[in-house]
Amino acid sequence: MAEEPAENAARTLFTADDPRIYTRAQWRARAPRRPTKVRRRPPDHIIVHHTATANSEDRSLAHALALSRLIQNFHMDKNGWDDTGQQLTISRGGIVMEGRHHSLKAIRAGGLAVGAQVLHHNSHTIGIENEGTYMSRAVPGSLWRSLVEVCVWLCREYDLEPSKAIVGHRDYNNTSCPGDRLYARLPELRRAVATRLEGSPSPSPDHPTGPEDDLTGDTDLPLFPPLGDLP
Repeated sequence: MAEEPAENAARTLFTADDPRIYTRAQWRARAPRRPTKVRRRPPDHIIVHHTATANSEDRSLAHALALSRLIQNFHMDKNGWDDTGQQLTISRGGIVMEGRHHSLKAIRAGGLAVGAQVLHHNSHTIGIENEGTYMSRAVPGSLWRSLVEVCVWLCREYDLEPSKAIVGHRDYNNTSCPGDRLYARLPELRRAVATRLEGSPSPSPDHPTGPEDDLTGDTDLPLFPPLGDLP
């Protein structure tokens, strides 16, 4: 049976205990220019990014899927890359999507689909793009909850210690990414992931944790500045 188009399905939020990710087929990705390099060893760091785009108030599934297509088109057509740079994308509504080709399959096998998301360090890192600009704006609660859960999932899959593994893009390259506000919360992110790994259950949708959604919006900003090196 053919896979139901994601636009026709109810929005599925992500938890580490039930890691449902919208696949490339569901957001209708283009084929990469060249086959993705897949390494059989795990990454040693999780890189947190922001997209440096407007802080949209649209939390819908349709918006999230369109975001993935927009990122891929920019990375391929403007940056000249083979495909989407990052392995995973989280919308401001907390929807999690596969990025680079074979990323989901590689994660589940304990390996790495090598991306183009952090200069000189793509061969040993996995990147998460978080929709929005977080220099001065707060991170939406829905995005934050999914980011915590994605990091829990990755740390479980790869046997990583969150206090050492979770870093920001600016820790490797000369960039403002992932924004001052999100970067300042990375210690909190590491602690939240460690707590979940110690056995705390996934948060219930009726009892969310993390900050409230910031629905103030923002002005349009430059779209997807280059993230890393050419694949």
